[in-house]
Amino acid sequence: MSADGVTLAPPPGARPDWTIDQGWEHYAQAEHDVWITLYERQVKLLEGRACDPFLRGLDSLDLHRTGIPDFARINEELMRLTGWTVVAVPGLVPDEVFFDHLANRRFPAGQFIRKPEQLDYLQEPDIFHDVFGHVPMLTDPTFADYMQAYGKGGQRAMSLGRLHNLARLYWYTVEFGLMESPQGLRIYGAGIVSSYAESVFALDDPSPNRIGFDLERVMRTPYRIDDFQQVYFVVPALQTLLDVTTHTDFAPLYDRLATAADIPIAAIEPSDRVFTRGTQAYADAGGRTAA
Repeated sequence: MSADGVTLAPPPGARPDWTIDQGWEHYAQAEHDVWITLYERQVKLLEGRACDPFLRGLDSLDLHRTGIPDFARINEELMRLTGWTVVAVPGLVPDEVFFDHLANRRFPAGQFIRKPEQLDYLQEPDIFHDVFGHVPMLTDPTFADYMQAYGKGGQRAMSLGRLHNLARLYWYTVEFGLMESPQGLRIYGAGIVSSYAESVFALDDPSPNRIGFDLERVMRTPYRIDDFQQVYFVVPALQTLLDVTTHTDFAPLYDRLATAADIPIAAIEPSDRVFTRGTQAYADAGGRTAA
């Protein structure tokens, strides 16, 4: 949706729901090689870092094979496990289109892959972020239901003018969420598991705060879109995410948020359950701008 509220038309070649054909047969070997390089180094790194549902999803979908996955192939297993499918889109889609896909158990994924010189950082999500990062979690029934509930919640948030608050929930869970486990904190957020550097930073670096998940706290906290996060929120289990989206009446919550100030991104609140009180040294040094 544009800034003035006018619904954007899909680009040439896209269907009314903004989907396109993946065109798997048109990928060059160099593009498959980028996928293989990214996949192999992430899988080595994520053992002992990613949560068990993510690792099981990787095994179930067999995302390695000979390169970039064919959506038609992985959708057969994904549909069997949780009733979801992956649909190709030409890039970022309007909010209402995104929420409609999620509400109907369709995950919109970009079809392009980054260049070899962009292995470590890419601002716009590509097929590696979207498929490697997001889709394995959609094999887990609880997380799959959470994503559908989020899509339905997004449609309501748009009608109530609180989308920016709900976007923070997506950011700090689906993209950059951490989870407790008997072995310690584990990653489930797609923005972390698809990033070599942030997979290390999110768990090991002393800079960020790591705080127990609380719905209202998360929805009052801004986020970084262009660098490592200054705060990560930790859920005790995936069921927590589904419970808060299906058992919470968001209307009175949005009423409270309308008059509540944002919580500064690096703040620690008295009511926070603190796993790590970060030094914020990385952010204070300027982050990527100092590199």
